[in-house]
Amino acid sequence: MTLAIDLTGRVALVTGSTRGIGRSIASTLAAAGARVAVVGRDVGTAQSVAAELGDVHRGFGCDVSDPAQVTALVSAVEEQLGSCDILVNNAGITRDNLMLRIKDADWDAVLDANLRSAFVAIRAASRGMMKRRWGRIINITSVVGLMGNKGQANYAASKAGLIGLTKSVAKELGSRNIMCNAVAPGFIQTDMTDAMTPEARAVLQGQIPLERLGAPGDVAQAVAFLSSDMAAYMTGQVLVVDGGLLM
Repeated sequence: MTLAIDLTGRVALVTGSTRGIGRSIASTLAAAGARVAVVGRDVGTAQSVAAELGDVHRGFGCDVSDPAQVTALVSAVEEQLGSCDILVNNAGITRDNLMLRIKDADWDAVLDANLRSAFVAIRAASRGMMKRRWGRIINITSVVGLMGNKGQANYAASKAGLIGLTKSVAKELGSRNIMCNAVAPGFIQTDMTDAMTPEARAVLQGQIPLERLGAPGDVAQAVAFLSSDMAAYMTGQVLVVDGGLLM
């Protein structure tokens, strides 16, 4: 019996995968044997990242805030790669501000990109998954969706909404052998955290029991696990990857 994650023969669609956590997820799933649809706003960048992963991968451009583009994306992936077995809803934006100062347009933009896009992608991809009676859907939420955060009412609402969506989809599609789970990252080392002052970074790390920020690969490995048959009896769960912060 081997414990290695093997996604050979599977096709994974990862939104927001041209940089940061999404790119690490795409790379990790490709290393496990999946053919990956790399997705970003700029099709050229997405194709370049896909080419770096290998010849069997493909890049796609998509503005996930546009439902029509998301639906067309799933169709294009199925046409070019043959199926969509693993869907990772990672794309997201922030429009941070104090609650009283959030404009309607900024509320709508965050909810559209972070929550509605995931719903539209799941609705489109699940049809093929049901026919094949196999599927893995992983939504990238956040610890903010579990505990809230000052200045992020719109972002927290969108990430909390993803958790509710995850559990509802898990209940609807479980009988078709489709697992739907969420991963909730804490503070992960990205371009944003790299720009922090040493003092601000020290305060941040002081809130984390492991006393360090996570790496994009920490999230990617959790996604790979949930994408595999090793997680065949897990659905509707929120896997927190935060170094103990939420605790």
